[in-house]
Amino acid sequence: MAAAKTSLFQFPFPFPVDVGKGKPFHIKWWTRKRCPSLFLRRIRAQGAVTVRELNGISFPSQTEADLQRDSISLLNERIRRDHSKRDSSSSRPSMDSEEADKYIQLVKEQQQRGLQKLKGDRTEGTTGGAFSYKVDPYTLRSGDYVVHKKVGIGRFVGIKFDVPKDSSQPIEYVFIEYADGMAKLPVKQASRMLYRYNLPNETKKPRTLSKLNDTSAWEKRRIKGKVAIQKMVVDLMELYLHRLKQRRPPYPKTPGMAEFASQFPYQPTPDQKQAFMDVEKDLMERENPMDRLICGDVGFGKTEVALRAIFCVVSAGKQAMVLAPTIVLAKQHFDVISERFSTYPSIKVGLLSRFQRFGVKQKEKIASFKTSVDVLTLSATPIPRTLYLALTGFRDASLISTPPPERVPIRTHLSSYSKEKVISAINYELDRGGQVFYVLPRIKGLEEIMEFLEQSFPHVEIAIAHGKQYSKQLEETMEKFAQGNIKILICTNIVESGLDIQNANTIIIQDVQQFGLAQLYQLRGRVGRADKEAHAHLFYPDKSLLSDQARERLAALEDCRDLGQGFQLAERDMAIRGFGNIFGEQQTGDVGNVGIDLFFEMLFESLSKVDEHRVVSVPYQSVQLDMNINPHLPSEYINYLENPLEIIDEAEKAAEKDIWSLIQFTENLRCQHGKEPYSMEILLKKLYVRRMAADLGITRIYASGKMVGMETRMSKKVFRLITDSMASDMHRNSLVFEDGLIKAELLLELPREQLLKWIFQCLAELYASLPALIKY
Repeated sequence: MAAAKTSLFQFPFPFPVDVGKGKPFHIKWWTRKRCPSLFLRRIRAQGAVTVRELNGISFPSQTEADLQRDSISLLNERIRRDHSKRDSSSSRPSMDSEEADKYIQLVKEQQQRGLQKLKGDRTEGTTGGAFSYKVDPYTLRSGDYVVHKKVGIGRFVGIKFDVPKDSSQPIEYVFIEYADGMAKLPVKQASRMLYRYNLPNETKKPRTLSKLNDTSAWEKRRIKGKVAIQKMVVDLMELYLHRLKQRRPPYPKTPGMAEFASQFPYQPTPDQKQAFMDVEKDLMERENPMDRLICGDVGFGKTEVALRAIFCVVSAGKQAMVLAPTIVLAKQHFDVISERFSTYPSIKVGLLSRFQRFGVKQKEKIASFKTSVDVLTLSATPIPRTLYLALTGFRDASLISTPPPERVPIRTHLSSYSKEKVISAINYELDRGGQVFYVLPRIKGLEEIMEFLEQSFPHVEIAIAHGKQYSKQLEETMEKFAQGNIKILICTNIVESGLDIQNANTIIIQDVQQFGLAQLYQLRGRVGRADKEAHAHLFYPDKSLLSDQARERLAALEDCRDLGQGFQLAERDMAIRGFGNIFGEQQTGDVGNVGIDLFFEMLFESLSKVDEHRVVSVPYQSVQLDMNINPHLPSEYINYLENPLEIIDEAEKAAEKDIWSLIQFTENLRCQHGKEPYSMEILLKKLYVRRMAADLGITRIYASGKMVGMETRMSKKVFRLITDSMASDMHRNSLVFEDGLIKAELLLELPREQLLKWIFQCLAELYASLPALIKY
């Protein structure tokens, strides 16, 4: 039979086909509403027709992909994309509004404590609890890029005297070049409005300069950055709330703890004592799992804080796990812990190691094994993401900045590479009976350096260590170096973390431009652990070949020569390296919209007002949808559904539970029965509208002529944030907020089904902003 040009399948047989569920089904419904490919699979699976007979089918012009791109599917996809797994009802902390009030107040108090921990010169700009990253105009150089909070990105030209229109006395003006002209503003005003424009990558050049006479593009960029910041704040907030919700009984204080502490062979510094007390309080007085950062310079006694925490835990019959980033450090910790616990035969110490370094993913994977685990993080230069959490108060932190009495600052030498300088540095250390670390950024090149040093020091024991060696070989090499049998160790940055070899007091780092600032600081900390003056020689190939970022990194390392400056150094590293390692690549792009400094200030401002961006949901059943629209399902569809009333009741229950249940129900319905008819789509949209309204705190939706009204409990600030983040100009521009009522004035009065479609799309736009709001 020839295929007719119609939206129906044409069959050579005029009878019902058994498509499953043990009942015949008429072709008309399948051909009109279901996707062709699914139809073919089902009837072929039933053996109803042969492949030859299927050749007589004419497919409809609309494809399966077209059918799936309806507004409900698009909404489902967006929600899945925008909401990470932690936002699902199964992982988000469940709490009522009163409980949330208590926890949000705790977060605000934590945040204020976090701001007080900020170190560095910028704290001078702190006023009234706010945190300022504004730039002093006199520190700018011609050609530097700056950001004016209201105008946007420009290029600094210089500071010159000029006479204002209403005065005869000249004053200093800051001159800034924009895309469409030159702007000048008094220095006092500039100091209140300007920020340095830095980007989180090698280049510091913005994509384009802003326009003086058209600030709309800049305003969009600023709002985009603001919304991105708010989403990050909510992420942190919900993670912190989740941690506050966890419970475990406090650990008992045992008499044996004082005896264990007395075995520490050194006199603790004041900062160390405070860290001991902080951890003791976390473990023995709190019911929330500990999550504390111990930030102390190399050799300042962080390990002892961890050992006492371990003793507290294992004394209560629990287990403790010590994670180290490298096998070398794991072995060293194993030796230290084994020796310290050797007088406690009931406490067993084991070592488990493989070649891998632990990053954020590995740590989070291990932490996810048990959500109530106590976590103590030790670091001399905490990674920027960890430091950020400590600074903003979402994580407890103890700072050990007092050096032990016998510690001497490390002398840092920064210069271009030459073999003569290397030989001189090594000779100096060997002549005083010491040992040398020689560090390269890659495994490739180690053998070449080995050959050079063997020729230069033929009677000196030299060895190579890197992460690709067999475990046994690496362990033996490190053991010989620790015992003093190997005098020069050529290695990669596998030795950067925590190694304590008292007799190694010179480190040579080649190609320093390829290391991160925190890496260099850690590597430098491998020496200077005894009472000898230690030396760190940092060599670069040619300074003219270094990037601006690499030069800044090295200058920062030279500036932070004093003991105890690892904390400040990591803050510098955060500014230099950017946000890629803190918040991920998406936020790195958002930083590019406004620059790091303005981004930071907006971030702290958002943190200080975290309780103002809170939406309180309402029960689903309390949402009134005052629209007289009750479509009837086609008889063919009713006949196909086994229990239509049960299915509709199931849909209502899913919508009442949460948006995820409704999404799951809709997708299952379509998977089992294909794309629903238009009337069923209307019913689903009504459920989606009520569910989204409930989550947004909207209690009633109604229409009066061309006006649509939505009664809501949200504040005006929340409404402004929501509309700022809306992608659709059409919906954003049509909405106004008046006394708990969101109103939209339409161009004309719409038919009921078209009106429902508009409301669905509008709420979908509003709903997309939920990731930027606290949802309790």
